[in-house]
Amino acid sequence: MARNKPSWSKRMASRACLAAVTLASRQTSVSAFARSGSSSTGSRSLSTISRRCATNARKPSGASPVISSFSSNSIRSSLFQIRMSSTEAAEATEVETNTPSPRRVKTVDAEVSEDPVSIKGWVRTVRKQKTLAFVEVNDGSSMSGIQCVLPFDAIDEATLGEIENLTTGCSVHAIGNIVKSQGGKQSVELSATSLRIVGSCPGETFPLAKKRHSLEYLRTIAHLRPRTNTIAAVARVRSTLAGSIHAFFQDEGFNYVQTPLITASDCEGAGEMFRVTTLDTDNVESLPRAKDDDGNELPGVDYGEDFFGKAAFLTVSGQLGGETHACALGDVYTFGPTFRAENSQTTRHLAEFWMVEPEMAFADLTSAMDNAEAMLKSVVGVALDKCDEDLTFFAKFFDKGLKDRLQKLVSKPFVRLPYRDAIKYLQEEIAKDPSKWQFPDVEFGTDLATEHERWLAEKKFESAVFVYNYPKKIKAFYMRDNDEDGGETVNAMDLLVPGVGELVGGSQREERMDVLVDKMRELDLDEDDYWWYLDLRRFGSVPHSGYGLGFERLVTYVCGIENIRDAIAFPRYPGSAEF
Repeated sequence: MARNKPSWSKRMASRACLAAVTLASRQTSVSAFARSGSSSTGSRSLSTISRRCATNARKPSGASPVISSFSSNSIRSSLFQIRMSSTEAAEATEVETNTPSPRRVKTVDAEVSEDPVSIKGWVRTVRKQKTLAFVEVNDGSSMSGIQCVLPFDAIDEATLGEIENLTTGCSVHAIGNIVKSQGGKQSVELSATSLRIVGSCPGETFPLAKKRHSLEYLRTIAHLRPRTNTIAAVARVRSTLAGSIHAFFQDEGFNYVQTPLITASDCEGAGEMFRVTTLDTDNVESLPRAKDDDGNELPGVDYGEDFFGKAAFLTVSGQLGGETHACALGDVYTFGPTFRAENSQTTRHLAEFWMVEPEMAFADLTSAMDNAEAMLKSVVGVALDKCDEDLTFFAKFFDKGLKDRLQKLVSKPFVRLPYRDAIKYLQEEIAKDPSKWQFPDVEFGTDLATEHERWLAEKKFESAVFVYNYPKKIKAFYMRDNDEDGGETVNAMDLLVPGVGELVGGSQREERMDVLVDKMRELDLDEDDYWWYLDLRRFGSVPHSGYGLGFERLVTYVCGIENIRDAIAFPRYPGSAEF
């Protein structure tokens, strides 16, 4: 049986009720917020309207309504009165809140102010005395944060109550004037008149008590570790480095290219790649099997039935994609995440890491080295200028010679050393006492270990060092063979820096089609997977070069920290993919 629809007048009355309740609610909320006091009058008005609406809703059809008659004139009059009440409330509120809200200031920008300002952040420490309290608040913009001084005779009752509930880690909003500090640890402080807790933090369960924690422990609470001095400083330096890298390349006329993270190509030819698939690997029996032309099953899976119609992986480099745009735009760079399924637990390797990869058309290896040197001098110089407080912290607790080392990198020309000469110097040094070396056997064809790289940079030259013209057999397929030694070496370079070892790797790319195809066949790389890459050599090929900078390694170098897992927000490595 169909329900009787409410009459037009009753529907209009319901709307009037809804409008009245909504506007009264707004009036009550705004007025109460402005006064920060009792809102009993507004609450009674709201309650009255709500009760009348409820009573009306319960009345049987045809009964007399509580609010008013259902004539259109009456409803219009009621709505007009509601609008007028709302307008009057707004005007009254304007009078009550004619003082503008205090301007929010980041602690890094704090300076003496005549007008009140707003500080928002997290409590580091609380000290209470007989007549005042000291609250150290850090908003993440600087190492030091700011000290808030709260004299008990100058703050309101609500603030006095909040002080009793302050704990390390809780978030707060403080208002007051920034004045010259009377203490010796900071130049300015906040003379606070008001403080409110935004989010509480139970002190008994907060994992970051006020003491030094090991970096190993902090990795287990990576979601909270940015609140520590060390990781917060790393994050600020990392941000500065990233911004200055973009600025350098943009100023040099490079175009920023975003290359894909999912690829069917193995850039390095090493096979250490993470597979991307939508096949149900939990149900092995359901996996499609590869078959030969006669329909006989072959070992392995038929990835032709996978999402992309072929085997797909997470990229190990954006270089190949970058080359396509360099061969059209001239100078480009990529800056993004890359992945390598290398089962390494060293302090130098991650499974997910960021790479900066410029590619330059009409450029040889010397051009790549020139660009890499200019880029590093630029970005490290910016960090020295903008991150002095954080670098001073790292120099105090991690590497006492950090700032001098960074200044040398900026001011001193990089050494350029042929690989053959590097081997000769190492052989001479190792011969003095082979027992001091983990890898004493060094000869032409040796892939230099970290101890070799650091000796060259830290001891032999005390400088950043480009080692170039490496043996062909230890470098990637796309690197250009050197003509002068019959292709025994390739036009490749690594940049070695003190404290880290290899920081940059680059080369002139092989632009000759026939030579590149031969090298791919030697490594058993499927030409069909690289057809588009070979097209760059078929159609208007040019000499071009580029390099890759491991961004996390740069962060560890500039911060003077040892473990690369502390140079990224959420480190990924064998056995760990938390957070």
